[in-house]
Amino acid sequence: MTYEPNATAQTPDACTAVAADQADQAAERTTPTVAPTTAATTTQTTTAPTGTAPTTTAPTETTPTATSPTGSTANTAPTPAPTGAPDSHRTVAIIPARGGSKGIPLKNLQKVAGISLLARAINAAQASPSIDRVIVSTDHDGIAAEALRAGAEVAHRPAEIAGDTATSESALIHTLSTLDEEFDITVFMQCTSPFIDSASIENAVRTVRDDDADVVFSAVEDHSFLWRLDDDTQAVAVGHEASFRPRRQDRAKHFNETGAFYVMRTSGLLEHEHRFFGRIGIEEVPPEHAREIDDMSDLSLVRAIASTQETAQVIDVDALVTDFDGVHTDDGAYVDEDGNEQVRVHRGDGMGVSRLVKSGVPMMILSKERNPVVTRRAEKLGVDVAQGIDNKASILDAWITANDLDPARVAYVGNDINDLEAFDVVGWPVAVADAHPRVLAAARVILDRPGGRGAVREVCDLIPIPAEAAEPFPISTLTSLWSSTGHPSTSAAGHQPEHLVGHRSAAMSDHASVFPDQQPSVPRQQPQFTHRAEISRANRKQVS
Repeated sequence: MTYEPNATAQTPDACTAVAADQADQAAERTTPTVAPTTAATTTQTTTAPTGTAPTTTAPTETTPTATSPTGSTANTAPTPAPTGAPDSHRTVAIIPARGGSKGIPLKNLQKVAGISLLARAINAAQASPSIDRVIVSTDHDGIAAEALRAGAEVAHRPAEIAGDTATSESALIHTLSTLDEEFDITVFMQCTSPFIDSASIENAVRTVRDDDADVVFSAVEDHSFLWRLDDDTQAVAVGHEASFRPRRQDRAKHFNETGAFYVMRTSGLLEHEHRFFGRIGIEEVPPEHAREIDDMSDLSLVRAIASTQETAQVIDVDALVTDFDGVHTDDGAYVDEDGNEQVRVHRGDGMGVSRLVKSGVPMMILSKERNPVVTRRAEKLGVDVAQGIDNKASILDAWITANDLDPARVAYVGNDINDLEAFDVVGWPVAVADAHPRVLAAARVILDRPGGRGAVREVCDLIPIPAEAAEPFPISTLTSLWSSTGHPSTSAAGHQPEHLVGHRSAAMSDHASVFPDQQPSVPRQQPQFTHRAEISRANRKQVS
């Protein structure tokens, strides 16, 4: 199995950046290829216990308006200005990400291996120990929401510097002007480079911090012979003599900008209003990290590359949802002379599902198929089921809400193009080995096993369970979301046979209004569940 490594009014002096608990994240960051450094300094913004907007500091006495992750606003009183000289080693990463991209609409939100280009850039910045804050400059609400979800802060960019002709430098300078503290080093990062290595960023930051350069940018060695056309459409050599063709090993090294990142001394950026000034250095990156996305062909190529990068060792999630046909089955069917269909499932899948169910991991089968075999299989496995579903995204979103789950920590396993909408809902889109090419390209994880041949067992085995289970409680009856009309149907829990001990799934019972017609499935004794809220999810490796 493979995966890829995973509006408010703006005042000129007010910081509208929103912190996302970066202090805890900074303490966990490591970069294996560089020497260890001290932990990153925690962000200066603080989040209120109730989840409201953080308190920020403005350079003037104007009270800033802070933006909360939910989009609400709250006035916050300015905090006292810090005393003493600023720490000369503090570093801010700024990621400009406007919403008006033309070649690929909302390019920054496109996903590679199940992770948006914006989140990939944020993750790379957060993994660099020397970066203290990560801020996304944007004019788009959807991009702002994705930035907050990924743990970055947001600076709302004015319309006058968000158009097609606006420079990236204008976004950098504007963002710096809104911050409540000064930074010695600014890291300019671009979402269009999906394979940014945090170790390369760290090397570049240290070069500037150690005063060996004023600017360091990412570049890849290039042995191309460049040409241009003159006014008469005649080819003219650029940077080389046409009549002299030295061997590759005899040529001086040339480099091509990757566009991934530029590390600059902040004072120089503000003085020159440009990314290049003073002493300029190069952080050479390998060709596999130099990919850049400008059009759909680039995006398709990058997705194909990402799908074959590495093998996942763990899928760190709190819940699992699967399609049925093509996942639990091989997408085939046996049909007799009367038109009755039968399908084949893999017995090993049941053992994998049982392992998760007994540990209290919420699971659901979500299928478009109308045949009752889907619900019968779910009943045997002891998991929730929704079948006859044409709009998988809405049902999946409702189930996630009903179970009080974080979508970023839910996995969905699919095989065909009608699963793509569900992929967009969760943080871990997973494809079986024989999935449709578009599904393979959109997946964060690609399993080794095909559908119906142990794929469900494989994904279950990759989901870690807690070392110690909480006290179990009995679940009496399975939640069934199937109806003969092809619409999701559920039922009020009230027709439960007396011989069944316990109660329905707490999450589904508490949120019965999500599925107003709920019908209980065939009565049966359910397996023991643990209280999911008591399960520790600490100390797990995050694959991203």
